[in-house]
Amino acid sequence: MEDRMERILLIEDDKRICRILQLELQHHGYRVDLAYTGSEGLAKSRENFYNLILLDLMLPGMNGEDVCKSIREESEVPIIVTTAKDKILSKVNLLDLGADDYLTKPFEMEELYARMRVALRNKKDYKNKEYRVCGDIRINTLTNQVFKGDREVELTKREFDLLEYLVVNREVVLSREQILNEVWGYDYDGVEKVVDVYIKSLREKVDSNRELIQAVRGRGYVIRKKTETL
Repeated sequence: MEDRMERILLIEDDKRICRILQLELQHHGYRVDLAYTGSEGLAKSRENFYNLILLDLMLPGMNGEDVCKSIREESEVPIIVTTAKDKILSKVNLLDLGADDYLTKPFEMEELYARMRVALRNKKDYKNKEYRVCGDIRINTLTNQVFKGDREVELTKREFDLLEYLVVNREVVLSREQILNEVWGYDYDGVEKVVDVYIKSLREKVDSNRELIQAVRGRGYVIRKKTETL
């Protein structure tokens, strides 16, 4: 079994298929969370950080297409759809909704792994794009420069990494533990309070009015497109 860090959300209403996929993915070293309905999957995607989502289209209640659209409006997490449908128009519409890829059931696990590797690699490629823009904040990832409007803002490396992580995952509430794992690293032995210290420093430098970085009581932090005064 490979030792991986990737966390996968599997949204599938067939519990037998869910269990088979969960065991297979765990055997390959992935960490897997399960959701059996569309609304449950959407809720988990908002509550936790995932590297990739496997999404069935035929779900009870909220269908997979609506789930895909809602997740894509809030996050850039790679989404691979699994579907029994085999209509070209349906597949085109699905990609238009924001899915990164799709697999028609039944499929071989090796094909799924190949699609997952591509989706995860493309996500890394996206994260290597030169510029990220959020409101009046512009981040140059090649030179590690940050601009607020036309003014360059001096950040430490950790502040820069934290801001970039928040921007990449804007609209997603990130817990302090998630931020520590992704920005400081999984082997970091410090306390979660360090996140609050760095958020305070970031706010002083790029968000003094607290219109960009929001605290969500009991959950963590989020960057939202439309903000409210805390």
